[in-house]
Amino acid sequence: MTTGTVIVMGIVAGGTIFIGLPIGRLRARGVGLRALLNAITIGVLLFLLWDVLAHAVDPVDAALTAATGGGSWWPFIGLAALLFAGLTVGLIGLVAYDRWIGRRPRELHLPIHGVLRLGDPASRLAFLIAVGIGLHNFSEGLAIGQSAASGQLQLAVTLVIGFALHNATEGFGITAPMAASSVRPRWGQLAMLGVIGGGPTLVGTLLGSVVVNDALGLVFLALAAGSIIYVLVQLIGVALKMGRGYTLYVGVMIGLIAGFVTDFIVSAGGA
Repeated sequence: MTTGTVIVMGIVAGGTIFIGLPIGRLRARGVGLRALLNAITIGVLLFLLWDVLAHAVDPVDAALTAATGGGSWWPFIGLAALLFAGLTVGLIGLVAYDRWIGRRPRELHLPIHGVLRLGDPASRLAFLIAVGIGLHNFSEGLAIGQSAASGQLQLAVTLVIGFALHNATEGFGITAPMAASSVRPRWGQLAMLGVIGGGPTLVGTLLGSVVVNDALGLVFLALAAGSIIYVLVQLIGVALKMGRGYTLYVGVMIGLIAGFVTDFIVSAGGA
């Protein structure tokens, strides 16, 4: 498969994240609508957390099975260490970063600064969501690239279609918090968030087409899981402050169903 074809596959799989980004420019004035958008984002991210952890644990389980069957324990120990280290860095790293960036606007007396507007809490949360999704999408790109490199064209195309559907819902998840904010995001800001969240799919596809390494994929999946856990805690805190319990659970179910439906489409294609 040519490099040009691999690039097109990566762009298609990651580019659909831009479809859901304009939701951030909606004016969600009602508390009920804001709570619903926030809850749907929680549902989408809950699915992604399950999906990421399930794939991250697979090679660790395989190494454990091999070790208990008489093989060496070192592969299992190494992969397990990578899993826990990635989770820790992804979670605690974002806690430290968010606290650091949150102090800067007050020190500079600037409520909003830069293209990403990291001084605005809703914009900063959207950025952190994009980072977590970008790490996840990098690992998806690795899967596409590795399938293409091994000559499994049908599997690679199926992965592209499935991941493209996934990314369309992820774009909504990134910017939904901003729809409830008083600061309306600019198109340049949305474009940058799309690059952060979807761009790693292309990078992963290119790298996966030349490098096959389970440990590399595991590291990025673990980092993604840790960052998604942090963002989920933040979003749940926002949801509890809104006090719309019924809306919260309905929105979470909508987000979960959207995630699983796209996952079923990938599975139906044999991926």
